[in-house]
Parts: sequence; C-alpha cells; structure tokens
Amino acid sequence: MPDGTFYGEHINLTILTDPNFLHRGDHVHLGYGLTSERLTNPAIELGNLPPIDLVVLSHMHEDHFDKFVQKNLDRNIPIVTTEEAGKSLKELGFMKRHPLKTWDTLIVERGNTLLRVTAMPGRHGPPIVAELLPEVMGSLLDFGIKNSPRSYRMYISGDTMVFDDIKEIPRRYPDVDLALLHLGGTRLLGLVTVTMDAKEGVKMMQLIVPRKAIPIHYNDYDVFKSPLSDFKKEMERAGLQDKIIYLEHGDTYEFDLEEK
Repeated sequence: MPDGTFYGEHINLTILTDPNFLHRGDHVHLGYGLTSERLTNPAIELGNLPPIDLVVLSHMHEDHFDKFVQKNLDRNIPIVTTEEAGKSLKELGFMKRHPLKTWDTLIVERGNTLLRVTAMPGRHGPPIVAELLPEVMGSLLDFGIKNSPRSYRMYISGDTMVFDDIKEIPRRYPDVDLALLHLGGTRLLGLVTVTMDAKEGVKMMQLIVPRKAIPIHYNDYDVFKSPLSDFKKEMERAGLQDKIIYLEHGDTYEFDLEEK
C-alpha cells in the first residue's frame, strides 16, 4: 500500500496494490487445475485498512485478487487494471473499473494531490506460456502536488519477466525514484518460470535504474521457488546492494523528495 510524504506536504491518497488477504494454509486457484498454498499471514487484515482511494491490480490471478477480496472489497472502490481483468471485475459487480492498455494513463485527483497511473508492459512468463495466463501489466505512479513542479515516480513491475518491451520503459519514463519488484521465481508445475527470479530481478534493476527498490512477492506461496536470499546474493554480486530496501511484513517505508 504505497503511501508518501513530500517534505511536509502529505500525499493524500491510499492505494492498495494486488490485494491478497488469505491466511497461512489457504489455497488459491491459478487456472488449469493448478493450486498454490499460502505460507504466510497478511500483515494487516482487509477490515483494518484505512479508506482506500484506488486499487492498482496488475492482473486477475487469485494470489493478487483472492476470493476473500472478491467477496468483501467495496464494489465502489476504483480499480485500475488490464482490459481482461476489467471484464472479470465487471462480472463480479465492481462498479468503477479503469482498464488500461499499455502506455495508457489515468489521472486521479484528490484535494491538492495529483496522481498519474500509466500502464507499463508486462508478460507473465515465456511467450507461449504467457498466452495461456492472464494479461498482466506493470504500473508507473507519478505522485505530485497541484501547482508544484515536484513529483515522485514509482514503478511497480507486476508479475512480469524481463523481455524486450521493458527496455522502452526507461526511454519513455526515466528517473524512477522507487521500484517495487515482483520476484519469487514462480514456477508452474515446477517447470516453467513465470515471474522474475533473483537474476531477472537484477536485470530489471539494471534496465529501470531506480534510485531505490523494494522486493515484494517472494515468500507468500509455495509456487515461489526463488527465495529472497538468492536475490540478496545476486544484488551484492552486481554491486547494487545499496539500492535495495528490505522490508519485513508490516514494516513501513516513507518516501520524500530529500531522497533524490
């Protein structure tokens, strides 16, 4: 749930990304008869969240939008997602859907806060496998204050591999302040990797070149086969360890312009 402070000016938006509130021992369905067991509990319960202004959903998989969320999330919360997921959300009764194609942008205003959400390229695995999995997008969130030149740029990778289209991101949107990297090295049937593992995570860092990055999506389910320890080793090997912020469940990270 990214939240930010601009050197004394609070960004008055609460954003929930890829909501998943199942508990240890619960299972999700990933399609084609595949399931995965959750290994952790959520850092906070859905009912204990503050009011949510916006949900950013990278794709419609149950480890990103689980059955509990599908049943209990307020139907009037705006959701930014892919066109494919938007159709599923309509069937579930969610009223404020904002499906985006790659490079499309949604502008959100609240008080003096201005947010631009832009859909980034994503591919959930190798080309043939990705065709069988849900359409996925990354997201670029540009936070700002009205009538102020200051801004803060956040990249959320979503469940993607590193592929050629990713190279276009830094050409169009350089100067990323913070990247949230979906890691885990998810393997389907124990054979096909469909999310970034440790080495792919380093490649993404080298392409996007964020000032700081936070790894996420690496320990919650038994299909995640690339542990965080592997990513730490690869980042040290690449000399990028100073760029990474490691958070435990429930930890908070505050960002401001003094980081730039």
